[in-house]
Amino acid sequence: MKICLVSSTGGHLIELKKIIPAVEEHEFFLVTEQSEMSIELKKQFKVYFLVQQERKNLFLIKNIVINFFKSIGILVKENPKVIISTGAGAVFPICLFGKLLGKKIVYVESFAKVNSPSLTGKLVYKFADEFYIQWESLEKFYPKAKYRGSLY
Repeated sequence: MKICLVSSTGGHLIELKKIIPAVEEHEFFLVTEQSEMSIELKKQFKVYFLVQQERKNLFLIKNIVINFFKSIGILVKENPKVIISTGAGAVFPICLFGKLLGKKIVYVESFAKVNSPSLTGKLVYKFADEFYIQWESLEKFYPKAKYRGSLY
């Protein structure tokens, strides 16, 4: 079974890396935004890079379009059975296209979201096959989510 692990950079990527031991027995690859933090991953893993999507960036729309097409290309080339994501924004196209292509979507809401849902979480919750929260306080926002503790 091939698995796609996808997240933006920063804390989301730190959380995603905590999932790697659980999927190492399968063929897997990572998708993340290219940054100084993520470039080192290429030494250890198969990695695809998206353009960083920052909401306050002047080129946000252009970057969203680029990531839209990159996401489709990655999914067509790799054809994973499962997509596991820890967020945020840049990962939404892969999750959405993956679902449309019949892939299983597993989403883990960010550890940083204690009292309110993330934008990406709210969007992916609508179609995720499995949705996990790291804080019980989020159950009111995600009633069908599963609480299993934190990744840390």
